[in-house]
Amino acid sequence: MNLSGPFLRSIRTAAWAFLGLRKRAGHDEDLAHIRPVHVITAGLLLGLVFVLLLMLAVHLVTA
Repeated sequence: MNLSGPFLRSIRTAAWAFLGLRKRAGHDEDLAHIRPVHVITAGLLLGLVFVLLLMLAVHLVTA
């Protein structure tokens, strides 16, 4: 079972959700191909990366 395809699609879907930009056709297509657990994992991972980037930016500005 190849998890790289659906998981990468989930990361792309979560990234678009963070930006708030999404075409209806892309959304409907993704719903047919991804698992909820992949979307949750991708969202948590991208959220962690976002927080770490913010912490890095604050550290660079205040250093």
